[in-house]
Amino acid sequence: MPAFNPELIGLMRMALEDVMMRIPADQATPGIKAYLAEIILKAAAQGETSYEGLIAAASSQIHTVMSMLG
Repeated sequence: MPAFNPELIGLMRMALEDVMMRIPADQATPGIKAYLAEIILKAAAQGETSYEGLIAAASSQIHTVMSMLG
């Protein structure tokens, strides 16, 4: 697992919180948050270090995560 500097960790947290705001409140479960956090972590591990890029990576998975709800 790569080591992330504190600044990048902060960006990842902000990106996760902002993406979670796009999920309806009644569907924003801890499982969905964990899934999107994993997407953000993978993007960062692959070299994505911009806030916009992290948001884009997670946002691209919103449809997938919402379809998991059935």
